[in-house]
Amino acid sequence: MQLPSTDEIVDDLEFFDDWEERYQYIIDLGKSIPGLSEEQRTPDRLVKGCQSNVWLISGINGGVIEFDVDSDAVIVQGLLALVLAAYNRKTPQQILDFDINGYFEALDLERHITPTRGNGLRAIVGKIQLLAKQAIH
Repeated sequence: MQLPSTDEIVDDLEFFDDWEERYQYIIDLGKSIPGLSEEQRTPDRLVKGCQSNVWLISGINGGVIEFDVDSDAVIVQGLLALVLAAYNRKTPQQILDFDINGYFEALDLERHITPTRGNGLRAIVGKIQLLAKQAIH
């Protein structure tokens, strides 16, 4: 799976005239993520604070953290793709240094998703940042 870069995603979203088209683009990004098998969808991998079920698996490979994610909601799967574009296959320090708030502002995302989805998005980001901090120490 090769997601576009965060800059490419921002540029792509600016191309669309309305949020219906943008949502479809985000959903399509989510469909490009392979997801997890039923065996991998274990309770210990659920991200707390998400309205929908979100599973997160991480591992360090060659100094970078690789993430596998899945959700039972298509729009959340798309939001996960946006987060993976920022964080997947990056070093722990790159994850911590990335301006996720600036990225979300550039996407104009949080004005267009429900507050509960926004909280879930923050929970996913928080979990990934915590994993990056733990990898450094």
